[in-house]
Amino acid sequence: MRIDKFLWSIRFYKTRTIATEEIKKNRVAIGDSVVKSSKEVKEGDVIKIRKNQIDYKIKVIQIPKSRMGAKLVPLHIKDVTDKEQYELLKMRKMSQDYYRNRGEGRPTKKDRREMDDYVENDVASDFTDWDDFFGETADDSDKKED
Repeated sequence: MRIDKFLWSIRFYKTRTIATEEIKKNRVAIGDSVVKSSKEVKEGDVIKIRKNQIDYKIKVIQIPKSRMGAKLVPLHIKDVTDKEQYELLKMRKMSQDYYRNRGEGRPTKKDRREMDDYVENDVASDFTDWDDFFGETADDSDKKED
């Protein structure tokens, strides 16, 4: 099986086109040599992939017939990536959260949409006379209850 099709079938890349582009950018190698998209993958090959600034290593156990479900992927490959690479990924994610924690700073597009939905669906939006709405105090509401 071609390496671009293999990487797509084991769900390492979302599309075959993306897999081919990454191979053209020399981010995929079998052993120590960079490969082309047409390179055939065999059982026992160790594939090195550079993705998200991490060097992944996977060992081919079995060649799949076609794209498979995520639960079946471990039957066809074995992840032999160094633990240090996963620690680097974890540190990068933590450093990205450092400069902006959730709820701080400028709202994201999703936050803004949620605020807009809240304001549109708010009960206060039904009022037409805003002076009466904001003019009422807590003392005035207590008097109305008596």
